[in-house]
Amino acid sequence: MSMLEEILWNEQGLVPAIAQDWQSGRVLMMAWMNAESLTLSLKEGRAVYFSRSRQKLWRKGEESGHIQKLHDLWIDCDGDALLLKIEQVGGIACHTGRVSCFYRQLDQGSWVSVDAILKTSEQIYGHSD
Repeated sequence: MSMLEEILWNEQGLVPAIAQDWQSGRVLMMAWMNAESLTLSLKEGRAVYFSRSRQKLWRKGEESGHIQKLHDLWIDCDGDALLLKIEQVGGIACHTGRVSCFYRQLDQGSWVSVDAILKTSEQIYGHSD
């Protein structure tokens, strides 16, 4: 059985992929992968995801320059989630210009932003959101 056959893909042929900083352990983001994006990630040594909204492959950092160098790949016990241990080039994983997409914390019933914006959308992409 190949490693791709051991993954429990959902009905759309996707699996959730969590990107974690390989040194600090901080969770940076969650995205989706299909068999092609996973194969390309391993071949290229960088994170390649599948964009559900655009219905195409998405090389993390292709527009922003904030690529994710793949250091290690893990699968969970059920085979239905992947963990990518990555090096986040430029220190920004989130399209909002923050270190992590997980920057809002529940505080007394409200979501509070706890991470600063390191770069604006204008600085990263040349346009605002």
